Amino acid sequence: MTVLLRRISLIVLGLALVTLGARPASSQAPTRGHAAEAHDMELVGHDDLQGRSAYQPTIHQQRGRVIAYVGHHGGKARNPLTGTEEDNGTSIVDVTDPAKPAKASTVASGLTSTHKNFWECDTGTAYLISGDLVKTDPLQLGPSGWRTWRMTKIYDLSDPTRPVFVRDFGLAGQQPGSSGPIPVAHGVHGPIVLGNRVYFAYGTSGEGLLQIVDRQKLLSGPKEPTAANLNAPEISRLQMAPNWGGHTAFPILRVPIADWAPNTKEQTRDFVFLVSEAIANECRESRHASFVVDITAETRPFGVATFQVPESKGNFCKRGGRFGPHSSSESFAPIFYRKLVFVAYFNGGVRAVDVRDPYAPREAAFYIPATTERTGERCVTNGTRSCKVAIQTNNVEADERGFVYLADRANTGLHIVRLTGEAAKITGGN
Repeated sequence: MTVLLRRISLIVLGLALVTLGARPASSQAPTRGHAAEAHDMELVGHDDLQGRSAYQPTIHQQRGRVIAYVGHHGGKARNPLTGTEEDNGTSIVDVTDPAKPAKASTVASGLTSTHKNFWECDTGTAYLISGDLVKTDPLQLGPSGWRTWRMTKIYDLSDPTRPVFVRDFGLAGQQPGSSGPIPVAHGVHGPIVLGNRVYFAYGTSGEGLLQIVDRQKLLSGPKEPTAANLNAPEISRLQMAPNWGGHTAFPILRVPIADWAPNTKEQTRDFVFLVSEAIANECRESRHASFVVDITAETRPFGVATFQVPESKGNFCKRGGRFGPHSSSESFAPIFYRKLVFVAYFNGGVRAVDVRDPYAPREAAFYIPATTERTGERCVTNGTRSCKVAIQTNNVEADERGFVYLADRANTGLHIVRLTGEAAKITGGN
């Protein structure tokens, strides 16, 4: 296994012809909402993605080009090329020149919705998030019988023309035929694979759980979804507080702790950066955060630090939309790995987190994009309905060149940024 592992993170793959109209970075002056804000980070390029609500950007180098694949939330939008309204699908953007994202197109037909998946490019193994639970109270199961909104279906797609089903996987107690309380009814959000480990984040925004799994046992062990078989590949789990959930579990392994250099043992440690998703507009929920979990002793994961953006830094709870973390970057690119993690923070934009000392993570930079005429309103009701226009940076990814990609949930498009100043020096840049 290598770190040439990539995500296919597509919310909806429907009938779609997505042809992208690129806009230069200079088009960011808003006519409503708010202007851009930044510290040690600057905008390089922007594409409006036809005003489609965007989810996970996945970046690949292919045949001398750099391509951004952006999965979208469900819905429809007008395609300016054809003049017709078309289902959202997957936007494909040539970002070889990040200052001038180039339009591209794709057709995806005959497919249905999924959520956040992971594909091992070197083996073809795909971890696909699925689920058909109807409701939990009272319990009403879907055709599969799984007692969770989301579980993992694993396929061997090394030959995409002949997909081979490997197994279903989830927590014991979620499987068909089980009884009693459902462990994490919301289910898994997304797996990340590194080496012989799979890191599963469950719960998304509440009743969360981090699970570390032996990949070889997961793929080669008994496949029938019994409690014993589901527990067999598990190395450990960490139960989160009920008001926090697991959205993204990003492994940061073999981190040298500079202050521990004089010590004679364990100066290098392993961690998971665990993100809990904010889900309510204008802070009408518990505050969410990101957590650093020490997994050096794999069977005893232990939380050692928390990263938050103070609301008082930007009066974020009154700006409109969600405020708080959604997800982290998942790039193993050497320019950033073990140095910086990027966290999508909804109306707080993207936050660059210095994790060189994982026991004391700190903010190194941030960028909050400007709203545009495409940015959608976010509303709350408290006797009367009130709506505001604010950026909603939804997901973020980084590439090996040092560019960071922000996908906006509120239809503002794809922003491409880079570090400047002291933050750039962390990566060895100027």
